[in-house]
Amino acid sequence: MRFRYQLLGPVTVSGADGPLRLGGPKQRAVLAALLLNANRVVAEERLFDHVWGEDPPPSVRGQLHVHISDLRKIIGRDAIVRRRPGYLLQMRPGELDLDAFDDAVAGAHAELAAGQADSAAHRLRAALAMWQGAALGGVTEPLLALEGPALRERRLSALEDYFHAQLDAGWHIHAVGELRRAAEENPFRERLQSLLMLALHHCGRTPEALEVYAAARERLTSELGIEPGALLRDTQLRLLRHRDRDAGVGAELPGFGAITPRQLPADVISFVGRAGPLARLDALLPRDGGPSTAVVAAIGGGAGVGKTSLAVHWGHRVRDRFPDGQLYVNLRGFDPESSMMTPAEAVCGFLEAFGVSGQRIPAGEAARFSLYRSLLAGKRVLVLLDNARDADQVRPLLPGDPGCLTVVTSRDQMAGLVAVEGAQPISLDLLSAAESRELMARRLGAGRVAAEARAVDRIGDLCARLPLALAIVAARAATNPTFPLAALADELREAHGDLDAFDGGDPASNVRTTFSWSYRTLSPDAARLFRLLGLHPGRYVAGGVAVSLAGLPVRRTRALLAELTRAQLVTEYTPGRYTLHDLLRVYATELAHTHDPEAERRGATHRLLDHYLHTAHSAGHRFSSQPPMPLDPALDGVVPEALTEQQAVDWFAAEYPVILAAIDQAVDAGFPTRAWQLVCTLTTTFFHQRGGWLNEAMTTYRRVLDAAVRRGDLTGQAHSHRGLALVHAGLGHIGQADTHLRRAVDLFGRLGDLAYEADANQGLTWVSDQQGCFELVLHHAERALELFTAAGHRPGQAVALNNVGWGHARLGDHERALYYCHKSLELCEEFPDQIGKATIRDSLGYAHHQLGHYEEAVTRYRQALELYRRSGSMYYETRTLSRLGDAYQAMGDPAAAQHAWRQALSILDDLAHPDATLLRAKLPPTPPLPAGAPTPPLVTS
Repeated sequence: MRFRYQLLGPVTVSGADGPLRLGGPKQRAVLAALLLNANRVVAEERLFDHVWGEDPPPSVRGQLHVHISDLRKIIGRDAIVRRRPGYLLQMRPGELDLDAFDDAVAGAHAELAAGQADSAAHRLRAALAMWQGAALGGVTEPLLALEGPALRERRLSALEDYFHAQLDAGWHIHAVGELRRAAEENPFRERLQSLLMLALHHCGRTPEALEVYAAARERLTSELGIEPGALLRDTQLRLLRHRDRDAGVGAELPGFGAITPRQLPADVISFVGRAGPLARLDALLPRDGGPSTAVVAAIGGGAGVGKTSLAVHWGHRVRDRFPDGQLYVNLRGFDPESSMMTPAEAVCGFLEAFGVSGQRIPAGEAARFSLYRSLLAGKRVLVLLDNARDADQVRPLLPGDPGCLTVVTSRDQMAGLVAVEGAQPISLDLLSAAESRELMARRLGAGRVAAEARAVDRIGDLCARLPLALAIVAARAATNPTFPLAALADELREAHGDLDAFDGGDPASNVRTTFSWSYRTLSPDAARLFRLLGLHPGRYVAGGVAVSLAGLPVRRTRALLAELTRAQLVTEYTPGRYTLHDLLRVYATELAHTHDPEAERRGATHRLLDHYLHTAHSAGHRFSSQPPMPLDPALDGVVPEALTEQQAVDWFAAEYPVILAAIDQAVDAGFPTRAWQLVCTLTTTFFHQRGGWLNEAMTTYRRVLDAAVRRGDLTGQAHSHRGLALVHAGLGHIGQADTHLRRAVDLFGRLGDLAYEADANQGLTWVSDQQGCFELVLHHAERALELFTAAGHRPGQAVALNNVGWGHARLGDHERALYYCHKSLELCEEFPDQIGKATIRDSLGYAHHQLGHYEEAVTRYRQALELYRRSGSMYYETRTLSRLGDAYQAMGDPAAAQHAWRQALSILDDLAHPDATLLRAKLPPTPPLPAGAPTPPLVTS
């Protein structure tokens, strides 16, 4: 049963028939504390603090157990499980209103960043409507005191985002009334006051807006003893500037005009590529009828990716478009050798560049920035703010004139500038292979690069196509013109895992040092997570995996991943999935082995393996009849992913190569049991028929088998033989598959594992069918049914019944085949085995075809196709498509038959499967379609 939990208002639980009856404040507090930490363990002592406060009664443990017992009666015994040192509430996605609220706010932030302000406003309004009063209504005072402020802050932050989105969408008039009420209810929220000022200003009520500032400043100074913050002060200055400009103030300022600044550094001679980012920058150039405010571009990217080179190169390309000057400053936001430059220091340099003498530069910071903006009024100036630390360092330096354009480079993503100032984000990635070759050619000469093209490509790959790394290697090659580039590539390959090869002799040209500048800005927890990511064996890391790797709560880990993303040390390449390029991975691994003790690294690896094992084991049973495998409990801190059937299919498709790498890691790190257990979770024909990874699986499974043999682990050997058999089957090696399956049958029999002995016999059923030994098909199918029945494994019985039916069909007894297949279908409906249900329908189609029931055969084949496609089982889909083509051919419809066969052949070619040769023999050469001839319809369910 699905529940709906509410924390945003009175704490309630609703089921299918409406709200459920909860007890008093303590029971509600226990439930709320578990919900706030859903799907992770909450220690008993923490529950004591949350529910009873600092002075719990002596019977507190017994009282807690009573409340837990009562809650289990309401929401189900399995919903709250005992996990040392406390309890864990298992909750599915979509059940908690707080999660739905957070998801809506995150979606709105993405829409704001994409310029979809109206959509973001609607989404945020819907999110705010989820609050049915003050959060955590009806709980105890200790819990309210501990958790209430943070929840209230989340609501206020979303409310401010909502008004921000309204203003971005141009709904100033509609927003003013509601904004004024919110600002009055929260008089010390400076962002609300600032938004109200902007709304009034855009409604033509600038004097009222300035009165809001005066009243806010009076409150802050008289009641809190502080001056307004930077945001509120900056908003006032922006409004004053607009007012003064309208009045003609500042048209002539002493000292301005004597000098036209040309501060851009020298252009990069070997600049290559970046056509996309350059085009995006070109699109921001001021045009007639262009924007009414100054344009800001935020170039983001990791260390060494070439942000400054891009900005400077583009600045030189377009400097004629800015006749009143080009300003440049290195803000030293990530320079460990020098202190970060303050905005006040930077603006003094800009004023001096315009010829304002030192005596005329105002002493007060606000006056300096006001003079700076006044100087730029009506001018066309390019401002390049390089190496910025964050948005706060940049904001005071942004011109307000629409003729000016500001380019900011930073290792930070500058999400604040994008959200508040409307900056256009330009993310800079690694070079392409072609751009890497071009860079090397510019540095070394086209002839030398062309002569060793393969070595140049190897160098590009080993440098992760990071411009800084490529430049360092190119410099070494240039200073040693007689060195073969192949020799340099070999040096880099041998040094893989060590960044010493990328040391250009000074901090600016040392990859390790450059990375360290970003690493040093991280919080301690984010730095630890970055180091642990170096232990992950795959190229991509899902957010859920990072949670278990870190052993921290979900929300905390998400925040740390966001911090790493902002610092450009990881890239969120799709929502919830992260990557770091090869050199950053080497750096993270290097740090882990330097800073983290061996026990910490081993614990993280153990959690990582447990995450994949428990997630794969649970996900596999969503659509597979594979026998259950007992597992040890996962380590504390591991949060396996709870997946729906379709999510499980997608998860395996995305994580399959990573799990193969994790199996190798388990062998190398001394976790042999985890290795063969992971093999077992992957060992179904379905996953090995996806294509592309079979040879890698072969190598990995052999390693696991060798390790199990060395340890004398018969269980590990049995599962490894079973896995190798199915990999060989996927590659068309029927003889080897037969050998490994027979060894598996023998070992499982010696172990007394009836269910897996039956499963291995199922495999022999398929092998015998491929060998044309139909009597053996029936023999192994009946043996599997006997063993599954003895083991009490009903999903296996359902599959075995179908295989018995298939054996009878292959022996020509099609009526008996239908009898067993229908019995199989009836039993299979009890289980979520989509592959099994599809296979039964395929068998029914085959039997009906042989009996001459062609229309019924086509119907059954189409049903099978629908289920195979839903589960992503590409190889099984081709098998049914081939038989569907046979049925059409028998019906006298050769065009439909050939169309089905060609669809199957296309998939088999993609999988590089040997069955493609057999199917191709059925097809004549494809003639061109006559003009106007209709295209045969796709075979759909």
